[in-house]
Amino acid sequence: MKGLVIKNTGSWYTVKGDDGKVVECKIKGNFRLKGIRSTNPVAVGDRVEIALNQAETAFITHIEDRRNYIVRKSQNLSKQSHILAANVDQALLIVTVNHPQTGTTFIDRFLASAEAYGVPVVLVFNKCDILLADERRYQRQMVRLYETIGYECHEVSAATGEGIDTLRPLLQGRITLLSGNSGVGKSTLINLILPEADLKTAEISDAHNTGIHTTTFSEMLELPEGGYLIDTPGIKGFGTFDIEPEELTSYFREIFHFSKGCRFNNCTHTHEPGCAVLKALSEHYIAQSRYQSYLGMLEDKDERKYREAY
Repeated sequence: MKGLVIKNTGSWYTVKGDDGKVVECKIKGNFRLKGIRSTNPVAVGDRVEIALNQAETAFITHIEDRRNYIVRKSQNLSKQSHILAANVDQALLIVTVNHPQTGTTFIDRFLASAEAYGVPVVLVFNKCDILLADERRYQRQMVRLYETIGYECHEVSAATGEGIDTLRPLLQGRITLLSGNSGVGKSTLINLILPEADLKTAEISDAHNTGIHTTTFSEMLELPEGGYLIDTPGIKGFGTFDIEPEELTSYFREIFHFSKGCRFNNCTHTHEPGCAVLKALSEHYIAQSRYQSYLGMLEDKDERKYREAY
């Protein structure tokens, strides 16, 4: 029997069979011995084969090849990766300029990782209804920055419904991963788009302006007009995997664009003479925040130790 993994609770996997039947599954132990150093060798969005037993439960026996996936560093086992989802058409990265603040470093790491794994990203700036004037100006600057690079951006309020109708056409017929820091309003947004989901929400911590986890496992939610939303636990940090330093340039779109004019093919864009990227940076064609994110990923030796993690 073949099907789609629609829920992962950590110990059980819910598979929707091609015949429409929903089956609770476990995985055979040898899955963890096949070189997949991940906390979840099977991910939401995976196409799998399962073997049913008499107790109406089943074992997942095979994972079909993934067309893409997106991973982050496991919070509990730092030398392993955690697969957020597989076989997605796009990711909606929910960000907030305040309540809580989403840093540009987090955004840029997510975007670079998505580029590496072949996942298109749309940026959704939530909570625009509670921004002060200077916060709204800052948000507009961020939107201009990322739109200039080539990323589609939307400004919305899940609390009031403002701007939500601009998202609905993006979701129809597509498998969409929703991700972002804890507290940015993913669950509230899903409840607005899909009221029957009735997901739990929580207030952010006033003391630290950080989010509180309300989603504890990944789940695919079917949309009535076709397609799925993949709800994932909030992410406090984002590490990338399997990205070589010499590849990193190509995952920052504007840096890659200017790098074609560099004197040396193996230019790291840090100190070399004739570096077109450094020239573009000095002339403000590349944002300082984006360049700092690039340097952070380039120089993050701790991340490099985990290249074999997936």
